[in-house]
Formats: sequence, structure tokens, C-alpha cells
Amino acid sequence: MRDKKSRKLKIRHRNIMAAALALLLAFILQSCGGAKKQGNEALFFYCAAGMKPAVSLIADEYSKKYGVDIQLQYGGSGTLLSNIRVAQRGDLYLAADQSYIEKAREYNLIDETASVARLTPVVIVKQGNPKNIRTIKDLLRPDVRVAIANPAAASIGRLTKKMLQESGQWQRLRQHVKVLKPTVNDVANDVKIGSVDAGIVWDATGNQYPELQNIAVPEFDRHVKQVTIAVLKSSKNPTAALRFIRYLTARDRGLLVFEKLGYTPIDGDAWEEKPRLLFYSGGVNRIAVDKAIRAFEEREGVRVTTVYNGCGILVSQIKAGQKPDAYLTCDTTFMRQVKDIFSEVQDISSTPIVILADKGNPRNIRSLRDLTKPGLKLGVCNPQQSALGELTANMLKRHGLYEAVMKNVRSQTPTADLLVNQMRTGSLDAAIVYLANTSQVKDKLAIIPIMVDDATATQNLGLGVNSRHKHLMRRLFQFITSDSSRENYLANGFEWEYKDQQ
Repeated sequence: MRDKKSRKLKIRHRNIMAAALALLLAFILQSCGGAKKQGNEALFFYCAAGMKPAVSLIADEYSKKYGVDIQLQYGGSGTLLSNIRVAQRGDLYLAADQSYIEKAREYNLIDETASVARLTPVVIVKQGNPKNIRTIKDLLRPDVRVAIANPAAASIGRLTKKMLQESGQWQRLRQHVKVLKPTVNDVANDVKIGSVDAGIVWDATGNQYPELQNIAVPEFDRHVKQVTIAVLKSSKNPTAALRFIRYLTARDRGLLVFEKLGYTPIDGDAWEEKPRLLFYSGGVNRIAVDKAIRAFEEREGVRVTTVYNGCGILVSQIKAGQKPDAYLTCDTTFMRQVKDIFSEVQDISSTPIVILADKGNPRNIRSLRDLTKPGLKLGVCNPQQSALGELTANMLKRHGLYEAVMKNVRSQTPTADLLVNQMRTGSLDAAIVYLANTSQVKDKLAIIPIMVDDATATQNLGLGVNSRHKHLMRRLFQFITSDSSRENYLANGFEWEYKDQQ
């Protein structure tokens, strides 16, 4: 019993010392710049040890091509996370298990994340499987020496413990194992040199060793894990960090290396050093969304071309062959017209339809019916060019007022902001617009609510199914649905409709 306690203390002491040494190395590299060349950008990257074969090649290739020094610290995902919490330094963190990314988020250590690859746990043995190991029970045989990773340090160790606790075999295996290894690579190396007969590793790790053979275990196949990379909040150059993430996760750059080395990569974006994105939006959204888009441009180091117009015009352009990377509607009815061209559609906001009148409301307009008064000069949006125009026409028809109101229409425009300008110049007595169009004229014009159930438009956002940059666009979506963006929407006459799916 005393020997067992002594072994545990030695293992704990060794893990603490390893973490302390790794932390000291991180501090020295960050303080002194490591091998940083004069005038070059540098990134400090905490990387799960199981990803080393691919990441080291990708980082070296990127450094040579773009002159960015990437200083890599390898270790177990858990050990690295502990180091990050203490050091509060660095730019990037790659974990072999999404659960560590979730913990990093709980600790408020990370910002943007990106998926890289998928990993499946397997049993690893010498080629030919000389001990005929096929199941978990075989690992418990007296003649089988087994290595596993430390659950407190490595993601594969943590998962091994979880899987075997579920099957009720953890305690027996833990007693059978003589030593816990700090990383998944250490487990594989022990099997390779013959100091043990089997180990539990990631499938991709086993693929790195031609001398070894992966044994698939049905109980393990339910535990596929996602490799994820994140930008640390401590990063002094998040734009450079995000640019490297785009390279590492590009289907025609970094992911080719992962696939060649036996990993199962995600379907990434195409690589461009400075991507150009095309964003279509109904005109009503400009004042609410443009700030988030410009912040995203600066953060990511990309260019977003925004096209604001009436949704009827935008939909016509899309149907004619234009392929925006994303489309933000004035109303959901217009997304339905191009539903096969956009995916991952989410409601973002809503805004009431209102009547805009002269200051003090001298024509005493109180309802839609008052828009039929003789001699009234009215402005509405064009139903063929604008979501608001179509919504207005349908609303008037449902209430039996369409023909009488249209007799007073003196202006039909593709966007409501043009109507607001005409009201400001005095060329109209009234106009039907969105409440969101009135944020800049609240003190200059009268705003009259339309008290009917169908006087509301809901705006939704979809990502182009043919976009070459879907993962990048998802990060733009996160900017648009962030807390700061929400506050900007609310300040400009919108209601918030987005419901976080997490």
C-alpha cells in the first residue's frame, strides 16, 4: 500500500516538474523572442503532442513562405491548458479534444476557434499483432503489458479513463498498467520499442508508425473527438494568429499535410492570404450590421465587399448567377426565394413597419386608413425591388386598402432610406418605412405605429452553399450575433431574434 502511494507521489511530482519546465520554456521564448528574426512577426503556439507530425511541417512551411516565426510548445492538451492559465501568454492553442477548448472558454482564455481534424481512439500493437489483442479484455491478460496516457495530462488519457469507466473496466486496467505516460506519442513509442505490448492512442498517432498496427475497438468508435485550434485572448497579434489558422485549416494547404500523415481532416476553406468576401444585405440592415462587418475585417485581415440594396434587386441578382458568401435579408420571405443557395439560415432581428409623417403630424395620420385622405403625398417602396415594398402591398391588400392608398403614392423606391430622405426634404407628406430606418430622424419627423398584426419584418442570415470560405463566414456570423452587435441593433430600432444554438 505504501509502495503504491509512493508511486503515485512520484508520478505527480514528475508531472508537476514537467509542467513547470514547459512553463519556464514558454516564458523564456516569449520574453526573449526565441529564434525570432529581426522585424518578423512571431507566434507562440501550444500544440497537443499527437498533432506534432503534421503541425511541425505546416508551421515550418508557413514560416518559410510568409516570414512568421512560429514557436511551438508540445505537450498533453491538459498540461498545455494548465500552462496557459498560469502564463497568460501566447497566441494559439490546439487541443486534441474539444472538451479542453470548452474548458479554455470557461476560463476566458480563448476567442475564435476552428476545427482541424477528427480522431478516433484505438488499441495499438506491433505489426502482425503477436499477442492477438482484439478487445479491451485482452488488455487485462497477465501476459499483456499496457501503456496509457495520464488522464490529468493528455486528452487520450482522459478519454481512456472515461471510456473504460463506462464499461466498468477502468479500475482493473489502471491497476494493470505500471506507468502513466505524459503524451500519446510516449505511449506509441513504448509499444514501438517493445517495453509494452499494447497502448491506447489516437488512430492518427498509430498511422505515424509503420512498425505498429491499429486495432479498432467497437466501444471506442463511439468516442470520435474533434481537434480544435483557438486564438488565445493573450495574443498580441490576433490577426496574424487567425491568418495562420486559415492556412493550417485550408483544404489546399495545411489539411493536405494532415491527410497525408493519416489524420482525418475536416472539409476546410480554400486558402487565400487575404480573402475577399461578398456580403449581400437588404438596405435596412446597414446601420445595424456594418459596424460588426468592419470590425471583422480588421480582426481577420480580410476584405468584405458589402452590397446594400432592396431585397427584390438582390434576389434577382442571385438568381441571375451572383454568388455572395452570405445574404442578410430585409425579411424572411426573400430568403425563401433563394433557399437552395443558402444554408445555416438563422433569424437575426426584426423591426416594425411604421408610418413616417411631418414633425407634429399636421395631417393627423393615425392608421393605415388615414393614408387614403385626398391630396396626401405618400411614399412607399417598390414591391418588385424591395422586401418592404412587397410587405407593404400585401398588408394593404389584406386590409382592403391597397387601391385607395396607391392613389396617393407619389414615390416608389427600392429602399426605405430613400423615402426617409424625401421626407426630410419635404417632398412627401408621409411614407411607409421600417422603424429601423428612423433612428436618425426621431427628432425631426413623426413616427406613427401601425397597429396591425402583420406590420413586422424579420431579418435572417444565410451562408452561401457555394462559398469557398464557409468557416470564415461562420466567424463573421459570430461577429454579427455578438453581444456588442446586438446592442447596436437594439440602439437602431431593431428587436433581437437570434437564439444562440449552443
